[in-house]
This record gives sequence, C-alpha cells and structure tokens, in this order.
Amino acid sequence: MERFDPSQLKFNEHGLIPAIVQDATNGQVLTLAYMNNESLRLTLQTGLTHFYSRSRRRIWQKGEESGNVQRVQEIYFDCDEDALLVKAEQVVAACHTGRRSCFFRRLHPSPEVSEEVLRQRFDPEAVYGGSLAILQQIFEVIADRKVNPKADSYVSGLFAKGQDQILKKIGEEAAELVVASKNGRPAEIVHELADLWFHTLVLLAYHGIAPQEPARELQKRRGKKSKAD
Repeated sequence: MERFDPSQLKFNEHGLIPAIVQDATNGQVLTLAYMNNESLRLTLQTGLTHFYSRSRRRIWQKGEESGNVQRVQEIYFDCDEDALLVKAEQVVAACHTGRRSCFFRRLHPSPEVSEEVLRQRFDPEAVYGGSLAILQQIFEVIADRKVNPKADSYVSGLFAKGQDQILKKIGEEAAELVVASKNGRPAEIVHELADLWFHTLVLLAYHGIAPQEPARELQKRRGKKSKAD
C-alpha cells in the first residue's frame, strides 16, 4: 500500500479537496464534505474529522455541537490524488437530520418502486454483513422519528412521553421475556426478546448513543476473564 503523503494531494482552485466518509464497520457511505490543508492537518492530529465549511467559510469539527463525532480509522486518496476516502467510526448519525447517512433519498430506482422489488434486487445481508445489521437500520428510523416526529408514529409518541415511559416499556418487555422463558416457549422468547431489543434501541436514541457503543464495549470484554473465573 502506498504511503499516505499529504503533499501529493491536489487541492482545487479554492484550496479544497472532497472527502468521502465511509463507515469503517459496514462500508456505508456516510457523507461528503470538503477539507483544506488545515482541516486535514487537524484530522490527522486529533483522529476526529475536521472539514472546511464553504457556506460559513471556516473549519469545523464533525460533531462539535451534536456530539456525533467521527473517529478516523483510515484515510485513502484516489488515483488522481484529488479526492479522499475517510473510513471512520460514526457516533450516532452523520446527517443533521438524525439519519445515519446523508444519502437517504433515492434517485434510482424511482422512489415509487416497491420495497419488495428492491429486496429482490439485492441482498442486504450481503451488503451489511449479517442479519444483525437490521438493528442498525431500525435504529436509523428511530433516530429519525426523534428528530422528525410524526403524529401516527409509535416511536415519536414514546419520545413525546419522555424517559419514564421508555423505561416503563423496557421493564414490561423484560418481564414478559422472563415469563416466556419460564414457560419454555421458544417462539414467545424470540418475540419478546425482539420487543425488548426494539425498546432498548429507543432508549439508546433517547440518550444519543449509537448501537455500536455497547457493541464496542462487548468487544473490549471479549476474551477477558470474569471475576468468577
């Protein structure tokens, strides 16, 4: 692999270079922004993405207000040396709308094409790396309902009622899971566990915590001996 050398990069006439940010975990394209020499230097120095805002005409750190930072894992430049690819760990959401990716509106196929047809055209497990990726997809919808509430949305209703209602639902679902387990009914266990997971995702979104955070905590614990060992 070629050594990353910023002096090789070709900035445009405004001193900027486009930077595509990609989720380091599943490859999802998160956003497209621009860097100048100084924002690139800060990105390399801090390990957090910094960009140059063309509208505000200043350098800004991603997540400086929302807390939704991007922790840089790798940076590549293309064959023409005039574009960057940043692979990063995204905290919660990259888009100001609360969605995981800024690229959430579809141009082709037409939005009128049914979801069933789209499912036939590609296998999401092949793209996202496993069926548990559905948790991330559901979380993105939940995060969107938090930022853009809808009158007929169950999730929006939970957020409107506040933390106590969310915690109450988690308690109810946990109790129902316990009953299902005591009854020895696998189908009920799966059903109740899915309900519990769903409501814990709502709680994560309430606190602005991405599902990757508890997953990262589990990864850190993997292989460590417990006190009982």
